[in-house]
Amino acid sequence: PMSLSVARHGACALPALTLSSLAARVRNRALAAAPRRAHRPRASFATVAKAEMESYDYDIFTIGGGSGGVRASRMSSQAGAKVALVELPYNAISSATQGGLGGTCVIRGCVPKKLLVYGSGFQSEFNDAVGFGWDHGGKMPAFSWERLIAAKTGEIERLNGIYGRILDNAGVEKFEGSGKVISPHEVEVLAADGTKKVYTAKTILLAPGGRAWYPSIPGADLGITSDEALALQTQPKRVVIIGGGYIAVEFACIYAGLGSEVKIMYRADLPLRGFDEEVRQTVATNLVGHGIEVLKGVSPKAITKNEDGSLTLEAMDGSKMEADEIMWATGRVPNTDRPDLGLKDVGVELDAKGAVVVNEYSQTTVPSIWAVGDVTNRVNLTPVALMEGMAFKDTVVLGKPTKPDYENIPSAVFTQPPVGTVGLTEAQAIAAGLTCDIYTSTFTPMKISLAGREEKAFMKLIVDVATDKVMGCHMVGPDSAEIMQGMGIALKCGATKKHFDSTVGVHPSSAEEFVTMREVTRRVGPAI
Repeated sequence: PMSLSVARHGACALPALTLSSLAARVRNRALAAAPRRAHRPRASFATVAKAEMESYDYDIFTIGGGSGGVRASRMSSQAGAKVALVELPYNAISSATQGGLGGTCVIRGCVPKKLLVYGSGFQSEFNDAVGFGWDHGGKMPAFSWERLIAAKTGEIERLNGIYGRILDNAGVEKFEGSGKVISPHEVEVLAADGTKKVYTAKTILLAPGGRAWYPSIPGADLGITSDEALALQTQPKRVVIIGGGYIAVEFACIYAGLGSEVKIMYRADLPLRGFDEEVRQTVATNLVGHGIEVLKGVSPKAITKNEDGSLTLEAMDGSKMEADEIMWATGRVPNTDRPDLGLKDVGVELDAKGAVVVNEYSQTTVPSIWAVGDVTNRVNLTPVALMEGMAFKDTVVLGKPTKPDYENIPSAVFTQPPVGTVGLTEAQAIAAGLTCDIYTSTFTPMKISLAGREEKAFMKLIVDVATDKVMGCHMVGPDSAEIMQGMGIALKCGATKKHFDSTVGVHPSSAEEFVTMREVTRRVGPAI
């Protein structure tokens, strides 16, 4: 998962854990791939002489108007910098010429997805209501895909406008078009009308985000990505989703909850690679429980279009299946070449996946160029991009070198029911050489206790035996994302199992299970 390992001892008056070597060993894989060439940034806005700053059009020029770019630009402007930002014209589906203020999260990611998640949950609610005394005569309310998509579109267009006003109110100058770096201090803006103009800046910030990726197989372009999946004008009756990550399982639950026939195929034995093994098992069971056909250990070979407009997917094992839509959910790549940002020509290093290589302060190999968000492929979550944007402002504008803090980042997967997680998985704890007590609980949530539906909630704590510190917290069940935000604070403060045990639970709730688990399920790691 996206969460990291050892909680840093902070303001909370809790026992500290001196595990510096452990922290290095269990650092998130995404961070491990990012070189650490410099321990401090090589220059900052705050240290540049006023005369030198005035020789540029702007103090900061940001390419990309998603979460990280907008946050960094807005806060930098409010801190006294002269800031400009360029973003592509709005469109619900991204391309080399279309994007929009708000970026992936607001326009074609977290926000519209969560709206569809809410919409897809009502079918179960309607069915469950019978067990609680409601009688709808066995007839489900009619669902209109068109109305849902229209409402979703209206909301993201509203948010797109809000992002523009946020920048205006902060004093950030906006440009609509694409930006290309042509020197360490110059950005060429290609406007929507085809005109070009070059602007100079003391510091250039890259925040163009990422985009969906899919393998190059025959007929691959007949499939859709999450962009199109959130904007289809008609609901597909049959959907095949290729992939086993969080986007794949979320959309499988969305489409199934809205009444489509759904198949999901992935190469592994379980979905959600990198998450805790028991979480993965629980999610896989719940997918089947929601009527989703799970095809594990299967890879796609080719897609063809039939005469009636439907699609046929042929798998590597020779099996074939027909669908109205085939959705790729096979990963995302950094957006450094769509459109071309010109980074290689100015000496900005990119890794094998095209991500911008940065140091611990988000500075690239060119001292005047920085990068935040998914384009760096560190921890690709919206709140992380916001954090990186704030650290950029502190470092570059205020002259207070600040590293983004990637330890114990909570995250969620919005399946039905959702997943919440923070800290180490059991496998990561073992790999780090820790001896841990594992506490688990599986139960039927009260919310469905009278509904007659087979669905279990799962909760798990991973506790370091040597220090009693809670190293990981995982949950599959109703409200897990909301609950995990609080758990993230606890782990950030270095909470111990004793602190959990001494906390009075909120009753009756699922959350109280985290403070009432007393019996150790198993002990893992080296013997003490």
